[in-house]
Amino acid sequence: MSYAAGFALLSLLCAGINDVVFKKYALKKYSMGVYICGIGIVWTIAQVLFLRLQGGHFVCNFPTIGFGLAAGIFVTLSNLLLLESLTRINVSAGSTIYRLNTIGVVILSFILLDESLGGFKVTGVVAGITAVLFLYRKNDKGNANSGCFLFYAIAITASLLRAFYGITTKAGLLHRADMQTMLVLISSSWIAGGAAYAFFREKNFSGISEIFRYSLLSGLLVLGVANFLMLAVNYGEASIVIPIANMSFIVALLLSAGLKMEAITPKKCFVMALAVVSVIMLAQA
Repeated sequence: MSYAAGFALLSLLCAGINDVVFKKYALKKYSMGVYICGIGIVWTIAQVLFLRLQGGHFVCNFPTIGFGLAAGIFVTLSNLLLLESLTRINVSAGSTIYRLNTIGVVILSFILLDESLGGFKVTGVVAGITAVLFLYRKNDKGNANSGCFLFYAIAITASLLRAFYGITTKAGLLHRADMQTMLVLISSSWIAGGAAYAFFREKNFSGISEIFRYSLLSGLLVLGVANFLMLAVNYGEASIVIPIANMSFIVALLLSAGLKMEAITPKKCFVMALAVVSVIMLAQA
């Protein structure tokens, strides 16, 4: 196995595990903002050390700072909304919707970056949207549950914001922004965004010791997601390694089933297959 595929699989593994950690934390009823802030602190410290060990340095120019801060805002909001959605929907649904942000990237690239739409992309978008529609679960009486629908909508919004993050980082690189410095800015945005969310919206600061444990674990996992993916792109083609990493929803489903958090059903297997088809078709483009 090539280095690129190996790093992509490590990114996939970290992302899948972190989605399950997100779900377990979402059930704790502690502050989402403090959790995100804690992740940002762990990630930023580790990211700066990683930058120094590589012999890198901070780059202060307009593309790096501007695109880095914008990307940080988008990804911080997307993760806060993902956490909120996981309070009511299962981890396989939330993870699949979130990782299908590639659909948003394709559509936004067509609108904002003037990229073309071909047959593979259209097929991938249709398969992905179909998977999301199948994920929507009705209540036991077979009627639409407006409360549940709201949290599916929140997950979709989180995925869209994640797509904006992808477009922003891509635009930054096209403008020759420094990726390592951007990652530090992005991780720092989790600190500011999480703290603001906790202070202005939640005002809930209980369970700090348990939040710290979850933040430490997720911070290291997020560090792995970002840096393993960067290494994968460095050693291989982005069109191959990024779709591999985006299939982390399969790990999330298997892990959550192993932990008895949810059951694997034929419907979920069908949805996973549709999601995989969507990712593969989008990658072929």
